[in-house]
Amino acid sequence: MKNLTSDLPALRAVKLLDQLRERIRYLHYSIRTEEAYVYWVRAFIRYHGRRHPGEMGGTEVELFLSWLAGERRVSASTHKQALSALLFFFNKVLGKDLPWMKEIGRPLVKRRLPVVLSPDEVAKIFCLMEGEHRLFAQLLYGTGLRINEGLQLRVKDIDFGRATIIVREGKGGKDRAVMLPQRLIPALHEQLARARVLWSGDQDAGRGGVEMPDALERKYPRAGSSWNWFWVFPQATHSTDPRSGIVRRHHIYDQTFQRAFKRAIEQTGIAKMATPHSLRHSFATAVLQSGYDIRTVQELLGHSDVSTTMIYTHVLKVGGGGVRSPMDVLPMVTA
Repeated sequence: MKNLTSDLPALRAVKLLDQLRERIRYLHYSIRTEEAYVYWVRAFIRYHGRRHPGEMGGTEVELFLSWLAGERRVSASTHKQALSALLFFFNKVLGKDLPWMKEIGRPLVKRRLPVVLSPDEVAKIFCLMEGEHRLFAQLLYGTGLRINEGLQLRVKDIDFGRATIIVREGKGGKDRAVMLPQRLIPALHEQLARARVLWSGDQDAGRGGVEMPDALERKYPRAGSSWNWFWVFPQATHSTDPRSGIVRRHHIYDQTFQRAFKRAIEQTGIAKMATPHSLRHSFATAVLQSGYDIRTVQELLGHSDVSTTMIYTHVLKVGGGGVRSPMDVLPMVTA
């Protein structure tokens, strides 16, 4: 059996879940991935009566996954996430490379049409949102950013001169450039002015500093306190970093924005299961409808494979750009 951790540093933590966290952080996985993997590994251990995972293998993993699918009735994507967490744990923490790891089948994730909002619906939602939440929603719709990409924008990432926003470390760790909507420039200047007040207050109080990506905090220890690295959408209060325990300024919370968006949807009476991610879907559909080619939309969205972007062409075929219903060509019958 090959040890898959031979090229990784020895783990210092004693407890299994702490070892999992240590390995995830060493490999620069996100905090969300860390939380999800720890959740599933803990659930796996509890399901098997707290047996040590080193004593278990493919049979126990398949039993757990069958329980998730049969008893818990989790979605295919959730099932896949649980499997990924367990494979990471057995590979990167326990150092096991066993045949059953390759034999376990991956659940088939069904491709579904995204929820797309019409321009009129988007406008109604914006009218019912306020302040930075409205601006943030407008930015997501105007650029096609993922919600986390928008939240993690830094002051330096907005280039007003070139009307460009640089997305750093997007999905897959890739950078890309998107357009800066001209209509949002005045509001973004106002947002940055409000953010600078918070930044200045932190500096005066000696509490300057925001989270820096990967090892940049060690390489440039003062950069985290600079204006260039400050959040475009900072949180009004300080919070404790769950990994380091440091109290500092974080960007606005995604849950807070999601609640504001949900309230606006409910107030409009729109009968769609829309989420903030629907703004990204709506952006892609609108850009395609404007005549831009699929490769351009792929680059703007940061998709690795154009087949992912192609889903929006199906949305257009269903709508006004698609086949005309035979019902619409029937002669009208009057009573």
